Amino acid sequence: MYGAAGALTLFALGWTHWHGVREPGVALAFGALIAVGEALRWDDGPAARGRAAGYAPVRERGGGAGGERGPGAREPAPVAAAGALAYALLGRLGGEPVSHGALQVVAVAVAAGLVGLTPRVALGHPPRFDHHARRVLTVAFAAICFQPLYGDGRLSQWCGDGPAHVLCLLVLLGLTALCDAVLAAALAHARTGWPYAPLLRDELCALACVGSAVCATGVVTALAVAVAGLWALPVVCVPLLLTQHALRRYTDVRATYRQTIASLARSTEIAGYTPAGHARRVAALSGAVGRELGLSRRELTVLEHAALMHDIGQLSLIDPVPSGATEQLPAAEQRRIALLGGAVVRQTGAPAQVAQIVEQQADPYREQPLTARIVRVANAYAELAQAPADAADGPLRAVERLRLATARDFDPAVVAALGRVLARSGSTR
Repeated sequence: MYGAAGALTLFALGWTHWHGVREPGVALAFGALIAVGEALRWDDGPAARGRAAGYAPVRERGGGAGGERGPGAREPAPVAAAGALAYALLGRLGGEPVSHGALQVVAVAVAAGLVGLTPRVALGHPPRFDHHARRVLTVAFAAICFQPLYGDGRLSQWCGDGPAHVLCLLVLLGLTALCDAVLAAALAHARTGWPYAPLLRDELCALACVGSAVCATGVVTALAVAVAGLWALPVVCVPLLLTQHALRRYTDVRATYRQTIASLARSTEIAGYTPAGHARRVAALSGAVGRELGLSRRELTVLEHAALMHDIGQLSLIDPVPSGATEQLPAAEQRRIALLGGAVVRQTGAPAQVAQIVEQQADPYREQPLTARIVRVANAYAELAQAPADAADGPLRAVERLRLATARDFDPAVVAALGRVLARSGSTR
């Protein structure tokens, strides 16, 4: 996919250089919009500070650089994306036809993106090639579908210039958004090896947020410029800038909340009830198994929070359990710890599902929801794998013991998923 995007970029730039830029004023205006949108692209904010402090979320999604993505982080530069799509769908300027063509659209989008990216790289923000490759391919798809048909008049013959034309643009951008979701899921699958179907489902669900706003802004911008000229560009894009700012604030709040959960989870480690890093290991394993089993983004978020706080009830014990291994305690004591942990979680303001997962850790696995079964298996593996340093087969023995206990204590499907995750990672730690 990177090769296709790179080849298309080189061909578009070469073709534009050879034939010259048509309507340079229009290209400059849209290029400036794309460059500004790229310079104002989504930043990690508190999430980046959390990673620096050691409290990063345990999972990655789709096209993001890392961590759980907020509703707008799927498209980190919505203004730039909307500007590029609007240029791809531009057939008229102030009532007069334009003839820039599909390859010039790609060339302008790439050049403007690089201009907007330059100051961010100079400030130490690494480029995110997934988004750039997807933008090249999706903008090219929209431009190739629209520009030839509009240029030779066939689109006007089929749809006219009224509501049917607007509907045609919306359908085209809907197909473009679907193409982008397919590409994003494919890139994530190639990078992580996670199942493709859940990744595609999450990408399609994310389209309902900023994806729909980007598509709508692209259509409105193209239509407004066609009637009012280039003065419509800043007016139309202001609402999308405000939306981007609001979603960034929302994501910052979510990131701060996750850092609070991670800090609270460390209380058992600081008090000596669980080994250092145990909660994060369980959360990482739970997230990987949940992805393997096809959980949605919302379910994975609940799973992560529950896994981080699953041992919080141990703070009620007078004497710590050796190595924090509650699986070795009597069933009644496990249930008491789980119920106390759920009560603590409820006081944090976490979703009710998180408290329920913590409370149900000691229940028979057939009575637990899938998320609680995943946390239970991940916790048991993390405890059993804490073998002495000279026992290199400790993790292997842990997996085997889980498999032997599937008839009574652990869900066989979850244990099998854990085995696949460990085998694929090449490590049983």
